[in-house]
Amino acid sequence: MSLRVYLESVGCKLNQCERDALARQFTEAGYDVVRCAEDADLCVVNTCAVTHVAARKSRQRVRALGRANPGARLVATGCYAGIGEEGLSADLVVPNDRKEALVSLVEARLDLWELDRGPAGPRADAGEGAISRTRPMVKIQDGCDNACTYCIVHVLRGKQRSQPRAEILAQVREWVRQGYHEVVLTGVHVGSYGRDSGDGLFDLVCAILADSPPERLRLSSIEPWDLTPEFYALWEDPRLCRHLHLPLQSGCDAVLSRMNRHYSAAEFARLVTQARDAIPGLAVTTDLIAGFPGETEEEHGASAAFVEGLAFARAHVFAYSERPGTPAADMPDPVDPPVRQRRARELREIARRSGEAFRRGFVGQTLAVLWEARGPDGRWSGLTDHYVRVYADSDEDLANALRLTRLTALEPGGLSGIVVRTSG
Repeated sequence: MSLRVYLESVGCKLNQCERDALARQFTEAGYDVVRCAEDADLCVVNTCAVTHVAARKSRQRVRALGRANPGARLVATGCYAGIGEEGLSADLVVPNDRKEALVSLVEARLDLWELDRGPAGPRADAGEGAISRTRPMVKIQDGCDNACTYCIVHVLRGKQRSQPRAEILAQVREWVRQGYHEVVLTGVHVGSYGRDSGDGLFDLVCAILADSPPERLRLSSIEPWDLTPEFYALWEDPRLCRHLHLPLQSGCDAVLSRMNRHYSAAEFARLVTQARDAIPGLAVTTDLIAGFPGETEEEHGASAAFVEGLAFARAHVFAYSERPGTPAADMPDPVDPPVRQRRARELREIARRSGEAFRRGFVGQTLAVLWEARGPDGRWSGLTDHYVRVYADSDEDLANALRLTRLTALEPGGLSGIVVRTSG
């Protein structure tokens, strides 16, 4: 009987993508990838350290899996594994720079074949390596050279490194062959793709769209300074999702300077205007940090007003979290944690209102929705290419179905819809 492995990821899309890659590697090595930790001989957690909350969750998940299956070997890898080994109750800790060799390290250092194994539980599809989402991701690069003062990721992930274009194209083709309708390009700093190889993100996207027939291609987060006027021409191909995630972090120039971000608020606003003018219906989403060291009430107010003026379709808002080893952690005038949380709530409320206004504009339209899963309430949940969440009642099995859907009403965080027919 094959050894059984359970894999779990904490944090960003790149971590999820790397978890899926590990699943394929374990499958190719003869392991069964299972969906339940209690059925596994080996549990692997791909950890995160971007905030103290993510680090705490990583520690908690490792401990929880150890309690759920005390007979299994436990492996921790990922970003937190590079800085918090002493806080991880694992049999083996594998930092990011050795993650690609994780399967061989497991086999060399852990006595898996001595385990007392019970009956096998439900297996994931071996060919898909426990891919549970309807929008598989392709890692196009790793690492970052930006050195934003609040961020530990460039320390843990290292310098920018691009994946070979041929490997990226092959992975996209494989996801399309397996029947996926949408593929997401991800990385730490997606816009820097190709700087170490003479290539570029523009050329890569053109090559993917010319080489393979994904019905949707989505870009994950892109830094504002990576956008150029020629970049918008990519959206002449309707398969490229009308969604740009541009991390703002703050709408105040003084705070942006302390963060070591490479733009002013006015420059960011010009980029957003250019993008919206070039791509009709574009959803612009963002990341925001509240309560950065030294942020005054006046600076927070300026940032909040700027965010309100740009009317983002969605925003991920984080209360600032000190990460040891970053310049920001040693900056003077830290903001009291309760004040950080209050400012974060204020930014979230602004984002909630602008997101609702953006979604309201789609009511009455009929758009293609990629349906993902049925929720606890029995309703199906899916996404438009604008990354708008849609809910609908249907007796059909809509998992991984791309269907035209009439959008009928606003809902908290999304829209209601009625499935019409097959898209295309």
